[in-house]
Amino acid sequence: MSEQITNNAIIYATLALNSEVALQHEYLESDDVPEDERENEEEILADLEQAFMEFVDLYKDRCKSDKQLPSIDELLNSQL
Repeated sequence: MSEQITNNAIIYATLALNSEVALQHEYLESDDVPEDERENEEEILADLEQAFMEFVDLYKDRCKSDKQLPSIDELLNSQL
């Protein structure tokens, strides 16, 4: 797939990953995580956080070339 990712695709992926990171944090803070699965769940969180940061960087780069896009702070704090 050599096509360029659209702005909307980056926005949706960034927002989805942000939500998944929050859900994973919430899950890890709960008593629902079996002790034998905690390490795996923490690794999943680390992977989600890394993916999120990569999309944030990609989005920030897009903002430099497309001034109509909201800032990353506006995007993450908006009520969609």
